[in-house]
Amino acid sequence: MKALHTVTIGDFIRSSSIRYPEKIAVVDGDRNIRYTYKELNMHINSLANGLIKAGVRKGDFVTVLLYNCIEFVETYFALAKIGAVAAPQVYRLSAGEIKELANLCEPKAFIFGQEFKDVLEKIRPDLPTVSSFVCVGENCPSFAISYEKLVTGYPSSEPEIEVYEEDPQYLNYTSGTTGLPKAYILTHYNNAVALPFQFDGFGVTSEDNILVVFPMYGRVGFAWTVMSVLKGATLITLNFKPHSFLETVQREKVTIVNLVPTMAQMILHYPDTNKYDLSSLRGIVFAGSPLPLSVYENTQKRICPNIYEYYGLQETAIITQISPEMKRKKPSSVGVPVTGVDVRLVDEEGKEVDIQEIGEIVMRGPGATTGYFKDPEKTALVVRNGWFHTGDLGRFDEDGYLYVVGRKKDMIVSGGQNVFAPEIEEIILTHPLIDDCAVIGIPHEIWGEAVCAVVVLKKGVTLTEEELIAFCKERMAHFKAPKVVKFRDNIPRNPAGKVKKFVLVEEYTNK
Repeated sequence: MKALHTVTIGDFIRSSSIRYPEKIAVVDGDRNIRYTYKELNMHINSLANGLIKAGVRKGDFVTVLLYNCIEFVETYFALAKIGAVAAPQVYRLSAGEIKELANLCEPKAFIFGQEFKDVLEKIRPDLPTVSSFVCVGENCPSFAISYEKLVTGYPSSEPEIEVYEEDPQYLNYTSGTTGLPKAYILTHYNNAVALPFQFDGFGVTSEDNILVVFPMYGRVGFAWTVMSVLKGATLITLNFKPHSFLETVQREKVTIVNLVPTMAQMILHYPDTNKYDLSSLRGIVFAGSPLPLSVYENTQKRICPNIYEYYGLQETAIITQISPEMKRKKPSSVGVPVTGVDVRLVDEEGKEVDIQEIGEIVMRGPGATTGYFKDPEKTALVVRNGWFHTGDLGRFDEDGYLYVVGRKKDMIVSGGQNVFAPEIEEIILTHPLIDDCAVIGIPHEIWGEAVCAVVVLKKGVTLTEEELIAFCKERMAHFKAPKVVKFRDNIPRNPAGKVKKFVLVEEYTNK
């Protein structure tokens, strides 16, 4: 028997506007614009009613191309209230790639920031399904509707659209480390119902000032946006740069923020970090890529003593999370499964492995997608017998805590021995002269694959290949130590901070 009513994303802002009408709901950290919950909900309703007037209907896809900003918050909730599906684009992709991904969902409207006007000029003729273009900013091209007119020029009453938990709400994309991202659909249930369980361990309340520096087109930035509004907290949007991060934490008295390890390294390396007052931070949450022990320890000492971490994919939402207290005891673990999520570790035949044995991480839970958009073949590869196969390898300890040891593709088979790249990377990053690294396997006529360390040195220092290999052999089994070391100025990463290892493999194979 179904309930008389269901929770949807649009309900979050409507409810908080009643509970916290005069509280600051959102701050645009780059432009110092701020709205109360009452003002934010009025803008959202006007935008929603304006989009309906422009021809957007329930079930329509709306492409969004914006940097982190207040308008992104308004757009997400306005589309949710009218039952349209938000399809945010990865702004770091090329114009051609954005066009290809946008056309995949046949959008009815396209909302974009004025910074992307040239991109839209280029791809607009090749977007046949788009009937309305909406521009955020003063420099609005003639072919587009002004966002400002939509957000202020229509009734601020709640749209009279029935939206249900099973309705699609969000078309998201994977991180795309091996080519164009894959798209997948999430429903209101995946986000509105599952999200409170997923974020329960972070203790978010209406007293928090939450900083979002993850790109808001991705699921992490979106999830913190939604969670902040649900709890009546103050959300601060920001486009990440070390100095602006530090200034914003100090000015807005930020209490909690989600970072990738790369962001933390940039903050730690910033020359004036110690001059800022970061005492308001009650927690930093890490996700997106493995957290090296050196980054964890330095962040804890210099930025915030309480470090949370969680593990999950874009497609699955949070799978496990770990509290600061347990992170201190088990610094290499990513925690235990969150409420409502089942996790198993399986071998190549799909059988569960024993405690402390390595297996593929498979899961099922309310936040997981049921498959890739318009791609049944890729769906069949990952969703099997009701379980989502992550492609990650992990092990459980005796207390039920999960340790992620790498991707299945990250396992290097050298001379018949399995070598897990993240294990080697963590040791290399403890070297005082190394700033960043990635470990890959490259073809070798004797070993099958050779362990290759690609490293970035700190400025003004020197280190030889022989010295680094010797350093590694002192700290690990010799078969795990790199046989080859490549020095470069930077490690290629995608917008989520994950290393594009396929780029490195292509570059260093046969070289």
